[in-house]
Amino acid sequence: MTTVILAEKPSQARSYIEAFQKNTRHDGYYMVSDPVLPDETIVTFGFGHLVELATPDKYDAKYAHWSLKNLPIFPAQYQFVVGADKAKQFNVVKGLLTKAETIIVATDSDREGENIAWSIMKKANLDLKSKNIKRLWINSLEKDAVIDGFRNLRDGWAYYPKYQEAQTRQISDWLVGMNASPLYSLMLQQNGVNGVYSIGRVQTPTLYMVYQRDQAIQNFQPEPYFELKAKIVVDSGTFDAKLEPYQRFKDTAGINTFMKAKSIQNGQQPALIKDVQRKVKRTLSPKLFSLSSLQSAINKKFHASASDVLAAVQALYEAKLLTYPRTDCNFITNEEFEYLVPNIDRYANIIDSSVVLTQLTANKRYVDGSKVQEHHAIIMTKNVPTKARLLKLPKLQQQVYDLVLRTTLAMFAEPYEYEETVILTAVGQALFKATGQVPKRQGWHELFSLSEKSDNETSILPAVTPSQTCRADISAPQKMTTAPKPFTEGTLITAMKTAGKTLDDDEALVLKNVEGIGTEATRANVLEVLKRRGYLLTKKNQLHVSVQGKTLCQAVELEPLLTSPSMTAKWELALKEIGEKKRTPENFLGQIKLLVQKLLKEVPEQFAQNEDLQKQLVAQQQVEQKQQALAAVGVCPVCKTGEISDRGKFFGCSNYKNGCKFTLPKQWSGKKLPITAIKKLITAGETDKIKGFKSKKTGKMFTAKLKLEDDKLKFDFS
Repeated sequence: MTTVILAEKPSQARSYIEAFQKNTRHDGYYMVSDPVLPDETIVTFGFGHLVELATPDKYDAKYAHWSLKNLPIFPAQYQFVVGADKAKQFNVVKGLLTKAETIIVATDSDREGENIAWSIMKKANLDLKSKNIKRLWINSLEKDAVIDGFRNLRDGWAYYPKYQEAQTRQISDWLVGMNASPLYSLMLQQNGVNGVYSIGRVQTPTLYMVYQRDQAIQNFQPEPYFELKAKIVVDSGTFDAKLEPYQRFKDTAGINTFMKAKSIQNGQQPALIKDVQRKVKRTLSPKLFSLSSLQSAINKKFHASASDVLAAVQALYEAKLLTYPRTDCNFITNEEFEYLVPNIDRYANIIDSSVVLTQLTANKRYVDGSKVQEHHAIIMTKNVPTKARLLKLPKLQQQVYDLVLRTTLAMFAEPYEYEETVILTAVGQALFKATGQVPKRQGWHELFSLSEKSDNETSILPAVTPSQTCRADISAPQKMTTAPKPFTEGTLITAMKTAGKTLDDDEALVLKNVEGIGTEATRANVLEVLKRRGYLLTKKNQLHVSVQGKTLCQAVELEPLLTSPSMTAKWELALKEIGEKKRTPENFLGQIKLLVQKLLKEVPEQFAQNEDLQKQLVAQQQVEQKQQALAAVGVCPVCKTGEISDRGKFFGCSNYKNGCKFTLPKQWSGKKLPITAIKKLITAGETDKIKGFKSKKTGKMFTAKLKLEDDKLKFDFS
């Protein structure tokens, strides 16, 4: 009667066993006991994805080398494999699951967690119908949450459709990537552009958004405009006012016509205070954090990348300080609110603030169980750290915890209250409006620095009364329109989540329901992939498309299904329907195959007909030639005609297309080879003595020369 708890990774398994009364460690698993568990309970774990989709060459050796004639690649049955470095642990897990009567799926409580667990069980060839499968669903790794989760296990089969949804997403991404990437790479190579280009369901439209923003900035032509302003002078002071209703004028002729019609002129003239409106207004604190909103806020405040923020939140989750990170929800349930309330003073002691936290009744702006589908907003756990413990955390983790803490506490603070004054001044037959506000009660603002408070705080206006006479100094300054701002990782994450703004109303509604491009769990990784592949460049927290990225965007822009958020909207809606049992995986994958076939038919024609793309290809070739010239370190010692240059992971010959296979590594026996050593090898056949090599057998450091012998690199200890 064995029960096996399957965790996603070792750190998650450790969090579980730490919550139980007893545990004994074995190779790849733990024996555990606790009143909440059955007898003979074992905790084992994967390393994330123990099981992955096989690459095309595993189906047929011909796919090892890309060729247009081998496309499309549509396997009859999809193969899943276990990497060599994970085989040992997979065999441990397989053996335990095979013998188990009950399996508790305890991977991350999300779709991908289902995919990881069910993929392992399927690959282990279990008779799943004979197993009692349960699901652990928790929002925190804190002890009480873990024990409560095991006390209230859910039916594991209820989440099987989520596994089907996640695996269908995985296979569809594979189909697009394994067909479209070779297609575009080979077409670019045929047109003289080297390299491998990657196409992805989420990464390509994300890259294209940045490309479009770059193009808008590059092509932006500043245009002059004029606006009418008035400096109002009263006995108690002066204040600035703008035309009401506000409007811009394209030229002086338009302004002159308007001013003549309204009986006003440039310079000083009589005016009259027409109306004074005073209202006391309140603003509530910001909503609680989803992962995307937290990534955007931290990037704006500290310029941390989306992936670094995710890693920090994940670390705080595993440290039992924050709740589950990969959530798209801004709400919590009454259950979370009820554990926060008695701990308010302990949380507040962490920060230096005099804010009064008296709003102890749940507010639907933050607490609404009907809005929590899978995971609630990111908040603190019951585990309240000391200041000393927080100071030992890495800086970014401190910053993330502090912002989550202050934002969560803010919902218990009074609203920010201010008196807003609006003064309408009549000049001739025109009205000019001035707005100011006076803080009455700081409320939740006391939790945040001045820079984080409301952006709409304006100046304090002098005391005036209706019908009071005054003077107005009218001016019409010329201004220039400004270009759009470049994306940052924070604003791009937001754009990915709210991509509906670029669509028509019907499509926008779909995207709103499925949270735009990608998911909370994948957006940060998408950006990292784009940066790692050299398509996106980051400078001073701004994102721009590289030359290679621009080439790729121009190559795909004639296929809107690869660049438009509407594609993702339709895909995500269909995938969601699989999880809701409204659509079959076969139906969806059939549509993806039609897309691939459409690309194979249309893309070659587009390359021949797209003049803008041809110009970009020429520009790309010129850039590559310059890069190769700059990276060249000498003439190839083998073919005597090619140039040896930096090829990324190694140094290679420019004559490789004609058969020269000579290469030199960048690293040898644990030592990064200096460029001077590479040049000496090419010109003289050997280097001077180099320190810092490390023996693979003994691990000891040693010094030696390097030499070329039969075009191979060898040590010389003479």
